[in-house]
Order: sequence, then structure tokens, then C-alpha cells
Amino acid sequence: MGRRLRTVEMKMSILAWLVVGVIAGFLGSLLVNRRGDGLVMDLVLGVVGAVVGGFLFNMFGASGVSGINLYSIGVAVVGAVVVLVAYHAIRRA
Repeated sequence: MGRRLRTVEMKMSILAWLVVGVIAGFLGSLLVNRRGDGLVMDLVLGVVGAVVGGFLFNMFGASGVSGINLYSIGVAVVGAVVVLVAYHAIRRA
């Protein structure tokens, strides 16, 4: 029973990362591009942005992404904006 519970918790944590990733990626795209980049690109940028945002916030002494809440979405959006700005800078170069 304990193993099954851990599997369900892991699926929920992956689902939480995907939900936060989609929201953060879409909001980050709106801030940087003034439009969304599509579901898949928003998801990828949001999840990468959540990791980058969590790293940056931890580096400056704040907590990173902690679940599905407004703070975590804000951290992920900041990370998504950083990732998007870097992505566009590299694409233009």
C-alpha cells in the first residue's frame, strides 16, 4: 500500500509541475511576446522557467516553487520570463 501511495503522490507532483508550468509559460509568453507560444512551447518554457526561477530565488535566499499556489506561479513566471528573454536573445544572434 505504501508503494502505491508514493506512486500516486509522484504523479500528483508531476501533474502539479505541469499545471504550474503551463500557467507560468503562458503568463511569461504574454509578458515577453504579448501572445502565447502554443501549449507545448508554453509548457516547456514554464517548466524550465519554474526550475530557473526556483534556482534564482534560492540563490537570493527566498524559497522556490513549493506547489500549486500564487507564490510558486510567480516564481515560475519570473523564471519563464528570464528563459524567454535569453531564448529570444540567442535566436536573434
